[in-house]
Amino acid sequence: MKIIDLEEKYLPLYFVCLEDWSEEIKEAGNHKEVWYNKMKDKGLRVKFALDDKGEVGGMIQYLPIEHSHVEGKDLYFINCIWVHGHKKGRGNFQKHGMGKALLQAAEGDVKAIGAKGIAAWGLRLPFWMKASWFKKQGFSPVEKYGIMMLLWKPSTNEAVPPKWIGQKQTPTFEPDKVTVTALCSGWCTAQNMTFERAKRAAAEFKDNVVLKEIDTSDRNVFLEWGLADDIYVNEKHVRNGPPPSYEKIKKLIAKKVKKLR
Repeated sequence: MKIIDLEEKYLPLYFVCLEDWSEEIKEAGNHKEVWYNKMKDKGLRVKFALDDKGEVGGMIQYLPIEHSHVEGKDLYFINCIWVHGHKKGRGNFQKHGMGKALLQAAEGDVKAIGAKGIAAWGLRLPFWMKASWFKKQGFSPVEKYGIMMLLWKPSTNEAVPPKWIGQKQTPTFEPDKVTVTALCSGWCTAQNMTFERAKRAAAEFKDNVVLKEIDTSDRNVFLEWGLADDIYVNEKHVRNGPPPSYEKIKKLIAKKVKKLR
């Protein structure tokens, strides 16, 4: 196994989160590429894990916490760590230590840069980005937020724990129309897919629906909302993980449109 920094030849693979075999992933558009181009000069770091045959099987992306969606100082924040586990495409690379190797490489990297530690978000449920996995790697819980947990691993006693940034705004909507509020930061391909599906579904209803697109890759905009990647149909929050189908989003909008009549 070998851990490498992201190379230009791997950029297309990075933009689709190693799922270059997937037709569905194309729905995500170019949001991640746009986000990457904004963040690459702001300290974004990306590493790939290659197996003994040189095949890419995993990735980790992390950036200075000041550019993330949590509050902190002199820390780095892991947006995601992902080891390809599908049978399709490149195949299943999980259960071979790639995740641990990627995490250790990132920890060593940020320590060498001079950061005081590294933080991550994890789910308290037993699937992707599991908080329990980070705990096994020496991370300590800081705060809970719904099904999510904020964790960190300081490298110095001077480090200050990070904090969640809670929701600060709720969407507004017009009484005689349905309003779809779509917030998108761009870093997550799955969330970008949800955003594009919501846009496409909203367009189906023409003048009955108002679409409000919120670009939360601008940190000032994110701080105004306290939300990064979320979809609302009027006041109703659309569960966005795993990404809801286009049909499900369209059905939610249709229900609201029907009430207008």
